[in-house]
Amino acid sequence: MSELPDPSELSYEQARDELVSIVQRLETGGTTLEESLALWERGEALAEACQRWLDGARARVDPAQDANGSSDAT
Repeated sequence: MSELPDPSELSYEQARDELVSIVQRLETGGTTLEESLALWERGEALAEACQRWLDGARARVDPAQDANGSSDAT
């Protein structure tokens, strides 16, 4: 799995799609224990990358919502 791009270099959509694929592979089975562990580790890294994207989006949306809410109150 070392030839795969670093999860932090992927867009949210790319990381999410790869994570979905990994979950499907793990759910269907048919992989060795070593392959399953490698997939799990990759999935964890992808999930962290997705969470960073979502946290960044929330950090941008919250101030905009707060600004809109305070202007509605005046």
